Amino acid sequence: MGRVTEGTAELRSGRGATELTSAPSNGTGPHAAETAAHPDLDQPDLDVAAEGARLAEAIGRVVEGKPDVVRLALVVLLAEGHLLIEDVPGVGKTTLAKALARTIDGTVRRIQFTPDLLPSDVTGVAVYDQESRAFEFKPGAVFANVVVADEINRASPKTQSALLECMEERQVTVDGVTYELARPFMVVATQNPQEMEGTYPLPEAQRDRFTARVSMGYPDRDAELAMLDERATTDPLTALSPVIDAAGVRALVAAVGRLHVAEPLRRYVVSLVEATRRSPDLRLGASPRAGLQLLRAARATAALAGRDHVLPDDVQAMAVPVLAHRLLLTPDAALARRDTQRVVTDLLAAVPVQRGS
Repeated sequence: MGRVTEGTAELRSGRGATELTSAPSNGTGPHAAETAAHPDLDQPDLDVAAEGARLAEAIGRVVEGKPDVVRLALVVLLAEGHLLIEDVPGVGKTTLAKALARTIDGTVRRIQFTPDLLPSDVTGVAVYDQESRAFEFKPGAVFANVVVADEINRASPKTQSALLECMEERQVTVDGVTYELARPFMVVATQNPQEMEGTYPLPEAQRDRFTARVSMGYPDRDAELAMLDERATTDPLTALSPVIDAAGVRALVAAVGRLHVAEPLRRYVVSLVEATRRSPDLRLGASPRAGLQLLRAARATAALAGRDHVLPDDVQAMAVPVLAHRLLLTPDAALARRDTQRVVTDLLAAVPVQRGS
């Protein structure tokens, strides 16, 4: 069993865990408990839009022709959330996850989810040390700033459930002992919705912990032609350098959290969430967690646009990627070939924007 050390992306071999190199973590390693205040969080003059543009430009050199997808990934990062990338094979799901991870100068780990992956491979395990005659905790793959969970639906439900605590509470509990995760902490997961053989669908509790879901889609003709030329001999991922460190990401997240949200806009978010629970097309509406993450995503969207306040347009732009994957259709709606994205779009047209100051 390999030892997980600060500033590395070392993983134990076997059971699907693979190595992904990363740059030094500048002291934000897997054992650092984020309980004390950080001086990097107090930066009122931080230009979130400029930093976001630098990140988007770097990722865009690898993920070509998908500026909206890249922007959504950055929104989730700044909202301190987790991203689910869902699409058919070969469209760049893992490439996007790796590119986002490599732009951050922090600890990065990739887990290739397979049916024989164990929960202890994800969270860690306490091992008895013969010399000290005591149990020593060996951290698992989640002790990193960015965790790339490749083909997450190929692991068993037991292993998938190992992510529930760390994604929501930023901590891991093993044998009754709780270990804090370093911040920022982000899970970027991929899955193929078409190939169902040998997969385990994500349960509702797991999907609800992902801030947003995005589909890559096929590139346009020009981007695909450029890809054939540029990637014939080289991989652009190898030339991608970090743009920001972990402390910088924490500062950006803190700056986004300070954005002003008017009371009517908060009521609008609640009205949208409540509308999903009353929709005749849905047997499961959005949770209170969905409303919280919708507001966080709207804040991040406003910050990337260079504003210090949130507009209804920001909420509406994030409603489908944040809400749709959490909803379940009724049998009648499914037979009528409705989808949750269309349901959310219809609700946006039906729910009035709250007015006031």
